Order: sequence, then structure tokens, then C-alpha cells
Amino acid sequence: MIAALQLEDIAVRFGGVHAVDGVTVSISPGEFVGLIGPNGAGKTTLIRIVAGMVKPDRGRVVLAGNDVTGKSTASRVRKGLALTHQVVRPFREMTVLDNVVLAAGYRRTSNPLQAMLHVERWRESERAADILVRIGLGGSEGKLAGSLPLGEMKRLEVARALAVDPRIILFDEPLAGLNQAEAARQIDTIAAVHAQGITVVLVEHNLEEVMRSCRRLIVLNDGHVIGDGAPTAVMADPIVFEAYVGSGSATHAAH
Repeated sequence: MIAALQLEDIAVRFGGVHAVDGVTVSISPGEFVGLIGPNGAGKTTLIRIVAGMVKPDRGRVVLAGNDVTGKSTASRVRKGLALTHQVVRPFREMTVLDNVVLAAGYRRTSNPLQAMLHVERWRESERAADILVRIGLGGSEGKLAGSLPLGEMKRLEVARALAVDPRIILFDEPLAGLNQAEAARQIDTIAAVHAQGITVVLVEHNLEEVMRSCRRLIVLNDGHVIGDGAPTAVMADPIVFEAYVGSGSATHAAH
């Protein structure tokens, strides 16, 4: 089986510090993987490398058998990759529906303006409306994206990711800023996405929700993989425990 995502000896340094140092992992199609670690472990940097926003000093990024290491973010989207951001970035003065339509068109053109001008809007609008219903935003199509509360904005991020027909979605701290009830609902939304057969990689500090949802954990510390496997076994590993406790982030990570 061809891996959905394969990282081979990925390394990058910033100002002499190794942010990511020799990461090699393989994620199979349909997996639900949590990428966790203390603050400063290299998680977001690794996600940005996968998305094409940071160029690695060494190593390869392979999506569904395609080496995309030197490719643009737009080309990776066309290969089936989607990314949601920790800080939500909708087009606030556009409607909720048009935000999703724009995402759908972007996969075809890689240019937002061309997407708005050239997409067959009736077809994409119909599809966008269906996606919004599926992620719990039915009835919000005509609202301005900037008027949504944070929990709904986070779900709009999921809808925009789904609009590009991804095989794999990278979620960068999708629960940040949400209360317990909102966080649980957002994880349920992500789980429903995964149930459609989409591979999920979740970067998140909320360990309670990570343990509830993920089938596999990959743990980073100081740019290295220090744990990889079933969540309960990984979290019971003394090396992983020490990384959290020693960094002083165990309390923060648990909330």
C-alpha cells in the first residue's frame, strides 16, 4: 500500500538550532494520527514543511507516492493535501458559502481571483452548501464569515479544507481557544471527516481530546520523534512522560 504521507529524514534548522532533526515517518491512507509534543518540539514546523511553507534543509516529503519536496503549496493541494490553521483565516467580508466556493475553485486554478471568476459557481455552490450542512453550518451560508463565533469559524476552516477534495488533512491546533464543549464538538466534526476515508494528522495540545480521537500518536521533542504507536502505550512510555514533565508543559498540554 502506498503511504498517504511519507517523510524521509526531514531536517531544518533556524539560526543554528535544529527545529526538526531527522524525522522519518510513514502514515497510511485512512489513519487518524495525533502529532504531539511539548512547546517548541517542532510540530508546527514539521506541518509547515509538509504543506510546502517551509523548505527542509534535508529529506523528502512524499504524498501518495509523489515526491513533492520541491513543489509549491498549490501543487501539493492538487495532489490531495489540505491544511487548517491554528489562527482561522477566512475571508471575513465574504459569505460563509463563498469562502467554501472559493476554496473549491482554488484547487483548480491555484489563483483566488481566477477561482472566483472561472469556477462554475452553481455546481460549486451546491457542493459547498452540502459540505456546510455536513460539518454543522447549514443555514449559515449567507452570513459574513467574520460574524461567526470562533467555534463556527473553526468548522468553516474544516469546510474549506474539504472543498479541495483532500486525501489527507493536516489540522494545526484546531481546538485552540475553544471551551470544553466546543472542543468536543470540533473533534467530533474532525472524526466525521475521518469517517469519510480521509487521512487525518492532528497537531493538538488538548491531550484529553487527542486520546479520545486518535488511533496513533507520533511524539516530537527537540525536533526528534521520541514516540510512535498506540496512544495508551506511547503515553505510558517514560521517555514521553519525561519530555512533558521535564518541559513543564504537562499541565498545559492536559487542558
